[in-house]
Amino acid sequence: MSELKVLNGGDKFAHTSVGSLHGFEGKQFVKDVVGATSCEISFGTLPTGVAVPFYHSHKENEENYIILSGAGRFQVGDEAFDIAEGSVIRVATNCDRNIKCTSAEPMTYICIQAKEGSLGNYTQTDAEITQHEDKM
Repeated sequence: MSELKVLNGGDKFAHTSVGSLHGFEGKQFVKDVVGATSCEISFGTLPTGVAVPFYHSHKENEENYIILSGAGRFQVGDEAFDIAEGSVIRVATNCDRNIKCTSAEPMTYICIQAKEGSLGNYTQTDAEITQHEDKM
């Protein structure tokens, strides 16, 4: 895994890459590299039979896990359940959680951490259609 750096950037955006997710290993946080102010995003991969080596809880931030490949088990408090590619799991504050890969292939996921209860307007209530010269 290489060190993240800004590939493109300006006053209003930053672009980085963790590279190909096929073969991605480990855990990579991106908040500091892109200068995010509303959430932390991380990419993680767990090999077959491996769980995160600790349970954890957050005081202010909820987490949303998006499973990109593989399958496993997820535990929140005393409840454990199966997860697989395409699963999305939201975990509230002040409860223990952990994730484990049970598939023959590694499990790759994205975790988005943001302050619980902070989302106001979103999607269509926060968006505005604009006109701009197309340079694509």
